[in-house]
Amino acid sequence: MRIGVVGGGPAGLYFALLMKRQNPAHSIRVAEQNPADATFGFGVVFSDRALGFLEEADPESYQDIEAQLQTWDDQAIVHRDQEVRIDGLGFSGIARLQLLQILQAHCRDAGVELRFEQRISDLDTFADCDLIVGADGANSVVRGAYPEWFQPSLQVLSNRYVWYGTAQPFDCLTLTFRENHDGAFVAHHYRYGEVRSTFIVECDASSWERAGFGGMSEDQSRRYCERLFAADLGGHPLLTNRSLWINFRAVTNRNWSYRNVVLIGDALRTVHFSVGSGTRMALQDSVALARAFAGTQDVEQGLRNFEAVRRPQVEEFLKVAAESFQWYERFRDKLSLDPLPFTYDYVMRSGRIGHARLAQRSPRFAAAYGTYLSQRTAVTAVPGTDK
Repeated sequence: MRIGVVGGGPAGLYFALLMKRQNPAHSIRVAEQNPADATFGFGVVFSDRALGFLEEADPESYQDIEAQLQTWDDQAIVHRDQEVRIDGLGFSGIARLQLLQILQAHCRDAGVELRFEQRISDLDTFADCDLIVGADGANSVVRGAYPEWFQPSLQVLSNRYVWYGTAQPFDCLTLTFRENHDGAFVAHHYRYGEVRSTFIVECDASSWERAGFGGMSEDQSRRYCERLFAADLGGHPLLTNRSLWINFRAVTNRNWSYRNVVLIGDALRTVHFSVGSGTRMALQDSVALARAFAGTQDVEQGLRNFEAVRRPQVEEFLKVAAESFQWYERFRDKLSLDPLPFTYDYVMRSGRIGHARLAQRSPRFAAAYGTYLSQRTAVTAVPGTDK
């Protein structure tokens, strides 16, 4: 097969690599508009489950990825300066550029043709291809070429967020909630290197407006966030990389393919960063699409196979992601809760886990929450108390 891939991010590179491993006779070329060493964002995070499927799909590239991972066993919530640990949640972080370079190297070794700094405005470049894969992100040119067929839908969330980096090495994936005279803010932060961390700041629309971010430069916004989270940054500055405030755009598509063209990753659907699974979902798309062609070179059949297997998985996960971003859209209303019940509300936000399952997965946190409830009940039961 002759395969053209638009987009040299994780999804496009991984699909190209898997298809070449599957059949070295495939002729595969990837077109990416940015230079090979360019990246936007800082680090990406994977759950233990995500690492398991990467190891199964391609052990060779996984070994190189694993060697660069920063790993931790807990998640932490900081509310009112009190840290609450949620055990049983294994995660790993890696620099996005490192991940891309590892996949680029394996693609080259396998014989995939990589073309960087090649901007695609239409699909004529791939007119000779049997299969065209749109892995070109949320603003997909491939999707835009056939909007009447893919029928994309867009939901713009009201919260604003901005991506930073920092040299402060956090010991686990952490959510830090802060309030000031302008409103309520949350930082999502985790390390992806020995002395490098991702630091995403999010707030609701009213807080964003009162803070005056709309009239600030990139550097002024950065300094505001540094002051707000000074206690968490340990004296380290925030680092920018086109760090502009944006609204999350939840993109979905009614149809996944058209003729010999198919979408994967953020071109197909975006996953809110609060569930930390955007890159994982994109790579899983790549795995599913490659497996769909494992027993056939019939493009129509392969695309049917891909959608039949992958669509139910994606739609189920998007429900979880929607519950998560809806919680963040309203998190300000929950800040009156004490740290433990606030964290419990966060953990249960998707509605997919009951307390019994939580006690199995995160026994220390569940026990701490149970103790909190018992103490509250005991205090309420004391005669004469006004609590």
